Amino acid sequence: MSEFMRVAMSFPANLFGFGLVVVLVYWVTVLVGAVGVDALDGGEDTGADHRDHSATGPAALLAAAGLGGAPVSVSLSLLISIAWFASLSGAVAVERIGGGGPARLLVLPAALAAAWALTRLLVRPLARLAPRETGTSHRDLVGRVCTIRTGHVSHRFGQAEITADDGSAHLVQVRARSEDAAGLAAGSTALVFDYDPDGGFFHVMPCDPVLDPGPDAGRPPR
Repeated sequence: MSEFMRVAMSFPANLFGFGLVVVLVYWVTVLVGAVGVDALDGGEDTGADHRDHSATGPAALLAAAGLGGAPVSVSLSLLISIAWFASLSGAVAVERIGGGGPARLLVLPAALAAAWALTRLLVRPLARLAPRETGTSHRDLVGRVCTIRTGHVSHRFGQAEITADDGSAHLVQVRARSEDAAGLAAGSTALVFDYDPDGGFFHVMPCDPVLDPGPDAGRPPR
């Protein structure tokens, strides 16, 4: 045991030792229910704009490194654990062949490369097993009927409430052409006919509320 501890506390295994302790503590808190598996994912909103934004923070970094698809906690845990084990094994191998300090320096990039390759190999099947995102995107709301919530709507201002297929209500930014603005007052009904991703708003026009297909449109009758 003393030999194991000596190698574990030496370079380069000690670089990943603290991270490994954090990983172990994190998964203990997951097991007792204190946090969720996706606690490190940033708690992204699952509302109307969830699927229209790219990943940010740790998720974006992992995705750029080819390790995206699985929860951030899973990918980071695999990466740190494999890097620690690879650096530990590499340090032992270097000692057995009589390598010195310079040889140990080569263990670090080798351990990182091995950790990246194995983590990428493991997260791919995990990503396929992960549940598909079922949130509502902006494009899912195009073609719906909304209710104007501001006093008026113009080409620069306006808000409306849209009810999605799952029954959730979304307060969104809307804009209208000048010729349609007169028919859009608070409480009136409008048709969402397009979405502007650059401006982050929906294009609307006056319509009759009976045109709303409703959340059960397209579903077979029971």
